[in-house]
Amino acid sequence: MRTLPALAIALACCLLAAPAAQAQPWTFDLAIYGYFPRAGGTTNFPPDSGGGGGSDTVTIDGDPLLKHLEFAFMAQAAAHKGDWGVFADYIRVDFGHSASGSRAINIGGVLPVGATADIDYHLKGNLFTLAGSWKVPTSPAFTMDLLFGARMLDIDTHLGFALSGNIGSIPVQERSGNRDASQTNWDAIVGVRGRVPLGASGRWFAPYYFDVGAGESRLTWQAMAGVGYAFGWGDVVGAWRYIDYDMKSGHPLESLNFNGPSIAAVFRW
Repeated sequence: MRTLPALAIALACCLLAAPAAQAQPWTFDLAIYGYFPRAGGTTNFPPDSGGGGGSDTVTIDGDPLLKHLEFAFMAQAAAHKGDWGVFADYIRVDFGHSASGSRAINIGGVLPVGATADIDYHLKGNLFTLAGSWKVPTSPAFTMDLLFGARMLDIDTHLGFALSGNIGSIPVQERSGNRDASQTNWDAIVGVRGRVPLGASGRWFAPYYFDVGAGESRLTWQAMAGVGYAFGWGDVVGAWRYIDYDMKSGHPLESLNFNGPSIAAVFRW
């Protein structure tokens, strides 16, 4: 699947070249978002990763831990010439959390009853989507673009832990440590993107986005919906976005999701 980035770029170039004979001008839009997600999922830290010692896999349930967002950035850009175009989307997220007395961890698949852990867990990630687009014939107010391209997920995680309580059955070398794990995935995606008018004024609208894909992941999908208001220079949009990954076996990440609200300024020219 390492050829997916090149395929996506080549596809976009072909799509943009197809209508070159037409006299239609280029149009562009750029959206800058404030994104406030929570994250969840399961990460397996392999034995001895990061030099922390131990021969068992350490598994973390991120759902109770990845609530503390340290940084997030999201931007989208699109260009159209006639019915054809190209679409790009980028997200950067950093999460970190320290917890005491947590049971969101197991060592080699188990955590004895009465055992807990002090945990320091960090996750940093980049998601980049590049797709060609084709505008479905609709009314001027209602728009729909079909998307076909690729998405890259790049994740780095760090775990520090120390067990306490009923830990007599756990070997000494497994009771504390530091682990690191990272993963990069490329997946082919198809989807739709557009807006639905709300009311007769034409100012209010509902933006929407959905895609689904697979490749180095077993399945990935994302959905976004919200409400926006159009000005002369562009739009202001508030939306909710959910991104989900179900990974193939043998990788550090079993699953991962991002879920939360966003607000954006969309510039058009």
